[in-house]
Amino acid sequence: MARKRAPGFEAQREDILAAAARLFAEQGFSATSMNQVAEACGVAKPTLYHYVQDKQALLAQICDGHVHALLTLVEETKALQLAPDEQLRTLIERFTRAYADAQDQHRVLTSEIKFLDMAERERLLDVERRVVAEFAAALCGVRPELRDAGLHKPLTMLLFGMINWTFTWLRPGGELSHDALAALVSDLFFGGLGAVQLRQPALVP
Repeated sequence: MARKRAPGFEAQREDILAAAARLFAEQGFSATSMNQVAEACGVAKPTLYHYVQDKQALLAQICDGHVHALLTLVEETKALQLAPDEQLRTLIERFTRAYADAQDQHRVLTSEIKFLDMAERERLLDVERRVVAEFAAALCGVRPELRDAGLHKPLTMLLFGMINWTFTWLRPGGELSHDALAALVSDLFFGGLGAVQLRQPALVP
């Protein structure tokens, strides 16, 4: 029979993941020790191993939690069955706001995923691809002709380029809030989307 987890197990686990994400984001995965993680969490190192097998597993859980939170956000927005323009705008704004509370996790996913083994990286990248595919589908809902022109995926990646790196310059408590940024990104993207021409882009032979 499986051993039941004590009350508070998940809360403690989430605290550990958050502390580890902060350390990995600030000083890198390689430079962070499990001793530092335990100290940041205020627990003994043996206690830390009650929640996670090793540092690799800790990194995997941080990345997994983040990408699945983003996928859940996409699925919840899709379930609202909004009009095409509103669905894409809602996705953009929800993602931008979500990064406000997950800057450490997003930085870790972006820069430290390379330290996971290939199978684990591919599993997480598959989830990321599903997220990107849903954004591309939402974009095509606004301008269906972009799919035939082969421009839906490049435009989707340009959109992610706008929001994925905000953690490098947007500071909590600064002059620009994440709510304001969300509306700004949405307005900027929609303002440019209608201007995109369907001419065939230059392709490398």
